[in-house]
Order: sequence, then C-alpha cells, then structure tokens
Amino acid sequence: MLSNLLSKSLTGLGLAVAVTLLAGCQNAAPPATTQSSNSASPQEQGSCPEGSQALSKDMTSGATWSMCFSVDPKLGMVLSDIAFAPPASEPIKLISSMSLAQLEVPYDDGGRSTSDITTAGFGGPNMHSLTEIECAGELKKHPIPTIGDGTKFGTIEERPVLCSDMVDAGLSYRSAEVGELLAKRKDDWQLSTISKVGWYEYINQITFGADGTIRPSLGATGDLSPADYSDAEHGSAVGSGEHDHASSHSHNAVWKIDWALGGDTGQKIEQYDSKPTGKEGEHSPIVEGEYSTISTPATAKWTDKRWWKVSAPKLLNEDGHEMSYEISMGKTDSFTFIDDQRNHVHSDDGDDSIGYDVAFTNADECQIYATYNRGTCGRGVLDYVQKQKDEKLDDMVSWVAVGYHHVPRDEEQSPMEVHWQGFNLIPRDLTAQRLDVPESRQDLNGKPQDWDGQMPPEEQDAS
Repeated sequence: MLSNLLSKSLTGLGLAVAVTLLAGCQNAAPPATTQSSNSASPQEQGSCPEGSQALSKDMTSGATWSMCFSVDPKLGMVLSDIAFAPPASEPIKLISSMSLAQLEVPYDDGGRSTSDITTAGFGGPNMHSLTEIECAGELKKHPIPTIGDGTKFGTIEERPVLCSDMVDAGLSYRSAEVGELLAKRKDDWQLSTISKVGWYEYINQITFGADGTIRPSLGATGDLSPADYSDAEHGSAVGSGEHDHASSHSHNAVWKIDWALGGDTGQKIEQYDSKPTGKEGEHSPIVEGEYSTISTPATAKWTDKRWWKVSAPKLLNEDGHEMSYEISMGKTDSFTFIDDQRNHVHSDDGDDSIGYDVAFTNADECQIYATYNRGTCGRGVLDYVQKQKDEKLDDMVSWVAVGYHHVPRDEEQSPMEVHWQGFNLIPRDLTAQRLDVPESRQDLNGKPQDWDGQMPPEEQDAS
C-alpha cells in the first residue's frame, strides 16, 4: 500500500521524513509466469547449433538474456534461440531467429541502386575485424570464411568480429512520493558487427535492455559515394560554393524476426490504433483505442498512434494477461523496394500502395530475403504474403521495414558521422509488474486503494 510509503520518526526538532534512495539493484519480487515446455535457454538446452556460439548476460534488473550468435555470408549477424529470464524465473523463449533480410540503397538521380545483402553480403570478408577503438566492451572471435560459406573454397579464419558491450542506459525509473525517493539506473547489452560494402560501412547492432526491450538498429558511416554527384534537384553541394552536389539516397532496410513466443507456433498478431472520437470529455477530447486481429499473412503501414502486438494466447502472466511483444516503428522514412515496384502489380493508389512498413507471414525455410529471394516461395515478402494469403497466421514471422533518406551535408566529409535507423520490440505484459519492483511497491498491482501521494493541479478557467 502506498499509504505505508511514509516512514516517520519523532525527534526533538519535530517530524523527520526518512528518505530512501535506491541507487543500486533492488530486491525484486520475482514475477510469476506461466511457462511453456520450450522455455529453456540455449545454455540449459546444452549447446547452440554447430557454427554458432552461446551468449548470455545478467542485467541490472536481475533478468538474464541468452541466445546463440552466428554469421551468415549474406545476412551477416544472425541471433537465434533468444530467451529472456525474469528475476528468479524460468527463461521465456521469445525468438527463433532474427537478422537483416535486405538493405537497398537507391540514389535519387536514378543512376545507382544496390541490394547490399543479396549482392555483396554482410558476412565473409565484408565483415571486418574489430579493435578496441570500435569496441569498448568485450571482443569475441568467430570463424569467418574467406570465400562463400567456406565449404568449397578459401579458408576459415577466427577473427574478432563481434562486440559485446554493456553500456549505461540512463535512468530506469524515478518516483518521489510522500517523502520516499525511489530511483535507479539501468544498463543495455549491445551486440554489434561492422560490415563494409563499397564506400559505406555499416554497424549492425542489436540492443537488449534490462527491461526486456530489443532494439535492432543499423548505423551507416564510411564515406559519401565518390561516384554519385548530380545537381541541386537530386543532392546537396558539399564543395565550395554551389558545386559538387553529392546525390541524396535512401537506406531501405528490412529485418526478419521469426517468433517463438509460446512455442514455434500458436502466436497471434493484432494491430492497435488510437483515434479521436470527435467527442469532448469534461477536461479533454475523448480518444478511443482498439485492437484488430490480423488473421492471415498481410502487409501493413505505419501511421501515427499505430503499433502491432505479437502475443502467445496460451502463455499468461500472473495477472492472467497474454504475454506479448509490441512492434514500435518510431521514426521511419517509408519506402517501396525498387524490385517490388518493377515486379508487382500496382493499385490505383500508385507505387506506394505496394510498399509496407511491416509484414507478417508464416515461417518457411525458403523465405530468406526481403527481395531477390530464390525458391518456390517467391521473390520477396510480397510474394510470400500472396502465396500464403489463404493460410491462418500461426507460426509468426515479422518483416519490419525502416527507411532513412540521406540528404548529404558538409559535415559528412570525411569520414561521415554515423547515422542510425531502427525500431523497438517492447515487452507488453511479459510479467505482472516491472522486473525490479522496489520492496515498498510490491503490493501495488492495479488501481491503488489508498493514494497518499501528490495529485495533479486542477485546471483553472482562463477567463
């Protein structure tokens, strides 16, 4: 009860308020969870598949991340069997595998477009060895073939290509009520590799938060293309005066997430939208939010106040709520792949009508790349959706498209400052309370019965 937050002691000077500052780890109440039979982490299962290595990290929240790391010649970094264990609880397997699935870089003047994952690849010799300059954390070696997958030609070399870094992520929470200050910092676990394709160098980074959040992101540095200069309509002057217009271009990235929440099958996807009703309440406009189920493979576009929820109906937290993850787009420059524009029928809405910000399909080993895929399942995501349109979504794969339109500026010569794009996977009802709930708040689950804290001020009529 929050009414018990105030600890009082009488002194000769009057009433003193005891203030508690929680600067380190709290003694968290372990959230109870209803686990499925496949919830073991890679370490508990014995080992990761051949060619991959087990990784795990304890977080400031008391939770533990575990997974397997491998490198694909085309996809680059691949993380599989990703599991998250709340404090004093069994691991929850979240994701079977996740990686980049395509990176397209088209230039605005129409003179160049590359599909860097399928054409060049982020693995093999394109994945560079790291030093202590690029990695302030722990450098991890991994066998990297010099040609292809190393089974037919070339050699395999153990090189330091993975950076495992624990970084301060700032304030986790702060609550100052009735004389008690609760505050705590948190950490992030960042896994990253660097791949060089042409003049661009890409930081492929996935961040795992102490609260269960996953943030895939792609950073681009290196140099502006020395071969792509155009005019003022298609670029920016980076030389003296109005000369040397470096062409604007896009970085169109798609990540593939093969979910395992609640098991290899049985997931559900819903789209959440919040919209104004046009009605007024006593103090503010009335806004309503609702979920709509996406029952068959489909594409969807982001708009303001929209996100998607992947849930496991048979996997419940202690409050009886379905465990789930929210796909939050954040900032994106939406796009349509050139290959999709040229190989799919457009609707009356124009080219953008065939684009997507997120797509959902059933898992199929043939589905590897977002475009330029080979196999009977189709050429890319739009084909996967079309071929499975009559299936029920059950073995969930999310394809998340995040674009960045790059308009060059003087400060990018040279080398170029890193620019980032990415999205968030946020736990939603994975546990009944926060992972590291302070001792004085362990009984607060639902509407408080007795609130002794500060209330917001009443609005005053301006007249």
